[in-house]
Amino acid sequence: MAMKRAIGLMSGTSLDGIDVALIESDGERIRVVRSANGFIAPLGPTGYRGYDGSEQALLREATRDAEGLRERTDRPGRLAEAEDFVTRAHAEAIEAFLAENGLSPAEIDVVGFHGQTVIHRPRLGLTVQIGDGAALARRLGIRVVSDMRANDVAQGGQGAPLVPVFHRALAEAAGFAGSLGILNIGGLANVTLIGSRGTMLAFDTGPGNGPINDWMKERAGRDFDEGGATAARGTVDAALLDNLLGHPLILRTPPKSLDRNWFSHRLAGYLTLEDGAATLTAFTAHAIARCRTFTPEPPTRWIVGGGGAKNGTLMAMLKRLLDAEVLNADEIGWSSDFLEAQAFAYLALRALEGLPLTYPTTTGVSAPVTGGIVSEP
Repeated sequence: MAMKRAIGLMSGTSLDGIDVALIESDGERIRVVRSANGFIAPLGPTGYRGYDGSEQALLREATRDAEGLRERTDRPGRLAEAEDFVTRAHAEAIEAFLAENGLSPAEIDVVGFHGQTVIHRPRLGLTVQIGDGAALARRLGIRVVSDMRANDVAQGGQGAPLVPVFHRALAEAAGFAGSLGILNIGGLANVTLIGSRGTMLAFDTGPGNGPINDWMKERAGRDFDEGGATAARGTVDAALLDNLLGHPLILRTPPKSLDRNWFSHRLAGYLTLEDGAATLTAFTAHAIARCRTFTPEPPTRWIVGGGGAKNGTLMAMLKRLLDAEVLNADEIGWSSDFLEAQAFAYLALRALEGLPLTYPTTTGVSAPVTGGIVSEP
């Protein structure tokens, strides 16, 4: 199959903004560049469109309004307003990206549009990512693949994580040998465990940055704990941490996908700012470390992407707990910021080719399935 250009979009549960990334792929192989240190990275520019305070507030309200959803098409409260905003903001992000990189819509084969998750309840057969793929295609004049989780959930899968097949393609292109763990730490944390023989197991491990960010927002008026500095000044409340780690969703055997709202920062409400940040950070790290119990071949190397890779305190905890090499994705030429956006570009190309997006060992679906809705301009 011929290589095509795809733009991927990701707006995660941390609600910080929209990541934009361009890759070239045929839906299986990825066009990469090999750096001087021998590592590889997808070849393509990236971009970002941040959300301001009022936009974040709208998305938080929409997420709360989604709690009572029973039908995927319902839009109570501010959900309809939020969906219009998400579509418009993603269009603005791509238009700015194209202009900055001297690209025209005609040079892009497809856009992978994740949208904004407002509720994810796979056991109820419900997952909703707001954003109008058809409207985005019309405005951009580019084919769009959206709603990539729904088919997996309809087929009995968890609908998440979706990025493992991209992780595997990256690992294969890099020529990594031995067991490998690839972590993405956004609002939630998810892991792809790749065995030495190419086996793949993936699932959500538990909280990521979400509870930490919520804690900092409520207690300090800041969007996140920059570098983990606040947590570094605190002391972990061992009793509360032990209680948090007893959460049934942390202990549940994969496949499993989780909802950001299932892990509340308010459980640490009686602690000081610093101790609460330290305890919630430890919760994320220990929940991630527990993922090793689900594989007979614990990774000897870990690669960490997402906002959590910038949290020095969290990374230090992971290095102690995982007892293996732990690398920030940026250290090996990958992108800790844009790995998920790159993944959704890759998934869009796979969807166009009818290739599987999810597998029994990644979402628990009974057989490999493709997904996504294709909207022509």
